[in-house]
Amino acid sequence: MADLYIKSLHIIFIVTWFAGLFYIVRLFVYQREALDKPEPDRTILGDQLKLMTSRLWFIIAWPSAIITLILGSTMIYQYPAMLELPFMHIKLTFVVILYIYHFLCHKLFKQLQNDVMRYSSNQLRIWNEISTLIMISVVFIIVLKNELDWIKGTLGFFLVAIALMIGIKMYKRIRSKKEG
Repeated sequence: MADLYIKSLHIIFIVTWFAGLFYIVRLFVYQREALDKPEPDRTILGDQLKLMTSRLWFIIAWPSAIITLILGSTMIYQYPAMLELPFMHIKLTFVVILYIYHFLCHKLFKQLQNDVMRYSSNQLRIWNEISTLIMISVVFIIVLKNELDWIKGTLGFFLVAIALMIGIKMYKRIRSKKEG
C-alpha cells in the first residue's frame, strides 16, 4: 500500500517539475525581451521577472526535481526488477536527459539573474520545446511499455519535433506582423 502512495507522489512531483520547467523558460523569453526594452521598462520588468523566476525555480522546480528523484529512486530500490525491463532503460535515459536540461536551465537562470543572455527570444522558445519532447517521449514509453514499436516511436518523436518547430516559426511570423 505504501508503494502506491510513493508512486502517486512521484507522479505529482513529476507534474509540478514539468510545470516549473515549462514556465521557467517562458519567463526566460520574457526576461530576454525585457533586456531589449528602453529604460525604465527594462529595469522594472527585469526586476519583476527576476523575482518571479527565482521564486519559481527555487520554490517549485528545484524541490520538485529533487523529490521526483528521491521517489523514483525509492521505487527502483523497492522493485529492482524494474531495471531488467527494456523500456525502463530508455525511460531512464530520457530522465537523465531531463536532468541535464534542468541543469542547463539553471545555467540560463543564473545568467539572466545577472542580466546576461547569449540567446535570442526565438532560440529560447525552441529551447522551451525540448522539455515538451521529453515529456511526450516518457509518457509514451511508460504507457506503451513493451508494446511500443521503436521505429514508429522514433518517427513520431521527429514528427512532433517538426510540428513544434513549424508552430514556432508560424508564431514568429504572426508576432512580427503584429509588431510591424
